[in-house]
Amino acid sequence: MALPVRTCALVGRFMDSRVAESAHVLLAHLATRQITVLVSNTAPMVPAMADAGAGTQAVPLRVPEEELGRRADLMIAIGGDGTLLYAAGLVARHGVPLLGINRGRLGFLTDVMPQHMIECVDAALDGRLEADQRPLLAACLRLSDGSVAETLALNDVVLQKLATGRMLDFETRVGGRYVNSHAGDGIVVASATGSTAYALSCGGPIIEPHLDALVMAPICAHTLSDRPIVVSARAVIEIELLQRPDTRAQVTCDGAVLGEITPGDRLEIKASGERITLLHPPGYDYYRLLRSKLHWGRGDAQR
Repeated sequence: MALPVRTCALVGRFMDSRVAESAHVLLAHLATRQITVLVSNTAPMVPAMADAGAGTQAVPLRVPEEELGRRADLMIAIGGDGTLLYAAGLVARHGVPLLGINRGRLGFLTDVMPQHMIECVDAALDGRLEADQRPLLAACLRLSDGSVAETLALNDVVLQKLATGRMLDFETRVGGRYVNSHAGDGIVVASATGSTAYALSCGGPIIEPHLDALVMAPICAHTLSDRPIVVSARAVIEIELLQRPDTRAQVTCDGAVLGEITPGDRLEIKASGERITLLHPPGYDYYRLLRSKLHWGRGDAQR
């Protein structure tokens, strides 16, 4: 992270009253620190941002969304994990660290609570937060017409059906070796970071986020023997649809649509050489986070 921080980008669903409340407080505070604040020019303005009492310095600078990652020294996502994943896509190729303020529900990735927001943001501005580098997934959709769609993902790449009630038939390969022919609603390929997201709901394991591994978790498999597996992150995972009447499927990366896939197309997923830096509050403990979010044991009350 470039120090001292001079420019912050804010990302969030600002029409949500909880997000707007935190954004307003944060804008006023960043103005006292003489920090330039950027927001997307497509984001709706929060009414509180325009309060006369906030002063002109508290009004953020609106820029094209694609410039947020390039121009910011720090990005702050206010909301849930979905908001942080969206923000991760904006900074993925720019090396900008990302801080998540939790105004959502679960909050595996947005781990700063609103009551600690100001102190954690100040610590981030001063370079005092714990930096946690997480590897990204690279997804490449090669269509039969020769066109290619590519993107990066922090959590997962998902192949899923489009037509309700119709299964998909598809094959998987790892490192060029045939693995299985699947029938079901699709498959999740998750990074270690994403192992606590969609893959977990498909019966996948939780993987410590710095392990060099990927999860392949079938979605609603037609046979109980088709189980999630863990593979090396150094291997390339290939997925191809098999011919089936009225087959319609799509590929999403961290919830954003990469494109539709049909028989004859090929989806390739591998670990990217790029990483994202998440910033955590002092005393961050991954296993304490799991205990809290998944309600394990006796919780933090006994620790």
